[in-house]
Amino acid sequence: MNQQFKNYNDEDLKVWSTLFERQINNLKDKGSIHYLTALDKMKSVLNKAILPNFEEINDWFKKTSGWEIYCVPGLIPVDEFFILLSQKKFPASTWLRSIDKLDYLEEPDMFHDVFGHIPLLCNPIFSNFVHEFGKLGVLMLDNEQNLLKLQRLYWFTIEFGLIQEEDEIKVFGAGIISSFGETNASLEITTSREKYKLESIIERSFITSEIQSTYFVLPDLNVLLESIIYLTQKWKQHELVN
Repeated sequence: MNQQFKNYNDEDLKVWSTLFERQINNLKDKGSIHYLTALDKMKSVLNKAILPNFEEINDWFKKTSGWEIYCVPGLIPVDEFFILLSQKKFPASTWLRSIDKLDYLEEPDMFHDVFGHIPLLCNPIFSNFVHEFGKLGVLMLDNEQNLLKLQRLYWFTIEFGLIQEEDEIKVFGAGIISSFGETNASLEITTSREKYKLESIIERSFITSEIQSTYFVLPDLNVLLESIIYLTQKWKQHELVN
């Protein structure tokens, strides 16, 4: 499917602009420098004044990390998701929430997918991590146990990860980045946060329908790339032995 850009209306732009401005102001002192820097790099094609045009964003990515946005109608099967990531295609919805539902969604819309996920894909370290993550998922399509572990890693990092930057904890996961409420909740003094530990994360179950009860804090982005390289080597070796 393709993005039917001509079908958006004034209310769609109002929703996008309202969400963008509110959240970018909220992230000034809460968002990861990696995310904020990436968003600034993309400001010519991703800003509050215009709805995101996937074709223009994809043209921009051709000159940077090589990713592209791939239109999907909504949530897609796990196997299709991993295959797309392995091809450096990030699935994104084209629909946008209504003005009376700015803070509640049953499934991700274009603001979550594009504002939350897309900017960090121009960060070389994060880009490599997501690409390697997708390739490992494709290798594990016949291994349900390892696929579940990868989904947990995705959930607690790409979606709901926090990161240590100097003496402060910042948000970088798209599920937090795109949510005004969860950005604030994740950084509350009383919120449960644990140090990033790969083996703990891939065994931790998660709930999709409510604000997270616990977040994991990365020491830096390089740890993500190291984690997926480690898992790839470990699981490949296990398959060779068996």
